[in-house]
Amino acid sequence: MGLGNTGAMDTPSSPGPGRGAGRSGPGAGTTAAAAFAARRNTPRGAGRDGRRAGLAVRAGDAGLAAVRGLVLALSSLAGSLMLSVLVVLSLVMIPVGGVGLLTTPAVLRLVRLHADRRRRLAAAWAGIRVEAPYEPLPDGVPPGVAGRVRRCLLLLRSPATWRDLAWLLADMTGGALLAVLAPGLVAEGGFGILLALGLWQPVVSAAGGWWYAFVPVTGWFTAFLAGLLGCVWLLVALFAGPLLVDGHFRLGRVLLDRGRAAALARRVDRLTATRHDAVDTSAAELRRIERDLHDGAQARLVAMGMDLGVAEAMIDEDPVKARELLGQARRSSAQALTELRDLVRGIHPPVLAERGLGDAVRALALRLPLPVDVDVELPGRLAEPVEAAAYFAVSEVLTNAVKHARAERIRVDVHHAGGALRIAVADDGTGGAVVGAGSGLAGVERRLGTFDGVLAVSSPAGGPTVVTMEIPCASS
Repeated sequence: MGLGNTGAMDTPSSPGPGRGAGRSGPGAGTTAAAAFAARRNTPRGAGRDGRRAGLAVRAGDAGLAAVRGLVLALSSLAGSLMLSVLVVLSLVMIPVGGVGLLTTPAVLRLVRLHADRRRRLAAAWAGIRVEAPYEPLPDGVPPGVAGRVRRCLLLLRSPATWRDLAWLLADMTGGALLAVLAPGLVAEGGFGILLALGLWQPVVSAAGGWWYAFVPVTGWFTAFLAGLLGCVWLLVALFAGPLLVDGHFRLGRVLLDRGRAAALARRVDRLTATRHDAVDTSAAELRRIERDLHDGAQARLVAMGMDLGVAEAMIDEDPVKARELLGQARRSSAQALTELRDLVRGIHPPVLAERGLGDAVRALALRLPLPVDVDVELPGRLAEPVEAAAYFAVSEVLTNAVKHARAERIRVDVHHAGGALRIAVADDGTGGAVVGAGSGLAGVERRLGTFDGVLAVSSPAGGPTVVTMEIPCASS
């Protein structure tokens, strides 16, 4: 396809390298004039100021990386090295009277604490999330010496323990090297500049000669070369410092992370558990609907049919009594209709289907005997199953707050951010809410787990209670 065949290349505002490039006309003149005016109105120092600001930001990042690298280097050389020695000594002491069976669990706990601290630093300083692969110890571990021996054997059989030990070796060698390079480049560069400023004289006099990297410092000229080399080191530190700290954490993630296979296995286990919960919840919901229909609307309809039959038989003999029975049948039909509406609202509220989660939560709050503040910020509609799960979860939490918390005011915050629906329900009640077997919150947790959602409860004695729910989802 030739350049002249496209309409975009023929427009005056975007001339191509062919015939449009040399065209003159009102469009080309206007474009050139606009470009000249833009260059004339741009301050001459704006570009330099932008570059200076960028350089200042990069220098700040390099300085912060140097400080963090120093902290990581000290932690690697001191903490990881000391823990490695303790682990080796404790393992060696296992055959010697079994003393190591008693000391190894405590030492491995220190190793895990050290590794967890590095995971937190990786998330805070480099945005690298490293999940902890530790499985909880099984129930039934006896107390005392026998329990400590059993705990030691379980820890030694855990793959996570050996990953931690491999990480200790890597951290005190390669990890420490990567970390120390970040402050080392800054320190070396600053030292070279100090040599050029005159520090070379006392240094050479005291040491009888000095080599700065590959530069033999013997006078002002070689000191000046050392200063130039120091500037090079500082320039390298501007770009390499943050990368070195990032590389330190990435090296740790290779060994500390649970691994893709283990993560998939845990994912499968969670999906299996949530699937069973979803099946049980659906079965219980069907039983509830059947019970409500049998005990409520069905009984009303049967009674209404009997009243209508009796009224039909008595309409000629006793019209007054027949009229009473017809009125009673009408009241039964109204009650049955109300119960059916309540049942439908319990399955999927019409306001939720028509207006969405925000208005459904507001309607739910209006039916409560307490004042409820509702704050909703949703960019659009969510998937229907997600909206239903969130609605019934909020309904259960609000019901618990009204029945058990003795609260005077409730606040509900619903918003969508970061690819997840986040809901917080707070009340000023007495607190003490827990997620236990048989509690309403346990049912909420199971309902959210079907969608990979999580439930967090903060309810100290005396209150307040804050229930936070999060469901990964996308908005329309």
